[in-house]
Amino acid sequence: MNTSSTNRDSTAETANNNVSGRGNLTAVETPTDSPRANGNQSKRLTRILTAGIIVVAVMAAGVYYFVFVAPFETTDDAFIDAHVTTVAPQIAGRVERVLVKDNQFVNAGDVLLEIDPRDYQSKLTQAQANLTAAKSQLAQAKAQLAVDQAKADQEHANLAAVEAQAGYAQDNLKRLETIGVSGVSQDQIDSAKTQARFTAANTDVAKNRILAADAQAGLSQANVATAEANVIQAEAAVQQAELNLSYTKVTAPETGLVTHRTVEIGAYVQPGLALLAIVPKHVWVVANFKETQLTHMHPGDPVTVRVDAYPHIKFTGFVDSIQSGSGARFSLFPPENATGNYVKVVQRVPVKIVLNDVSDASIVLGPGMSVEPKVRVN
Repeated sequence: MNTSSTNRDSTAETANNNVSGRGNLTAVETPTDSPRANGNQSKRLTRILTAGIIVVAVMAAGVYYFVFVAPFETTDDAFIDAHVTTVAPQIAGRVERVLVKDNQFVNAGDVLLEIDPRDYQSKLTQAQANLTAAKSQLAQAKAQLAVDQAKADQEHANLAAVEAQAGYAQDNLKRLETIGVSGVSQDQIDSAKTQARFTAANTDVAKNRILAADAQAGLSQANVATAEANVIQAEAAVQQAELNLSYTKVTAPETGLVTHRTVEIGAYVQPGLALLAIVPKHVWVVANFKETQLTHMHPGDPVTVRVDAYPHIKFTGFVDSIQSGSGARFSLFPPENATGNYVKVVQRVPVKIVLNDVSDASIVLGPGMSVEPKVRVN
């Protein structure tokens, strides 16, 4: 009895120890605050945070694209352009005075330089003298015409008197011939015949004199026309001489800045020789956009322009017009795509952008300056 009880107690104690051991082992293997579990949880949080950041970044990039990129077209192939006016003399001569400097502002009509006027002043004096002589010749021709016209009128009057005498003599002859020798003598009849022939001859002479007088009057009239033409020619010569004299003062054709001045005092200039250029204040931008950028671009679209010379200033403007054709088509040697191997190249089309008024006098915008326009398209 004692031995069995002792064995049962040993077996129970062993079982309790085994159960206790398994319990202790399980508690060691699966603790709630182990470093391995914390590491896994940290990785999961990191992955979740990274995915969230990526999603936010993608959403932000999409918003940025659709707000700040998609509605705009930009290019760095853009420059400022303007109507540069080249000033050249219209007469030849030696430069006497130069009144402007490089980059000086001038108004339209301001005198830029002066050419020695003495030669042209003498030519004007000569032309004026020729005009006076032509007018005097015209007056003489008109006076001679009046004289010749009066002579022609007188000859016409003489013809009328002679014709009247011839008619009277012819009628008198007919009366005497009707009466015959029974009433008048033969001598009277013969005398009447002679008188009739004489007056008839005087009539022919008077008619010839009229022809001569009319011809002289016609010649005088032609002389008057020639004299009038000479006067007109002399007046034109005077006007040309006055123009040439005025051309000795070379003036500014428009308002702007003097650039590229090459003339100096004492230089001998020829007509058409470029002396300087004037750049007006009104400038615009010519932007060469790719043809694929013109899909939604239209005249009137607002534009912001950044000039390389003034990076801190944002200029505004609008699309004025789009050229009907690429820049290559209007080049000096346009491409001939019908020959050889063809490689498609995206063409560029010039777009004219008009800037809004630039009121700051310290800002100098000139042709050729680089700009970067950004067009907001619809």
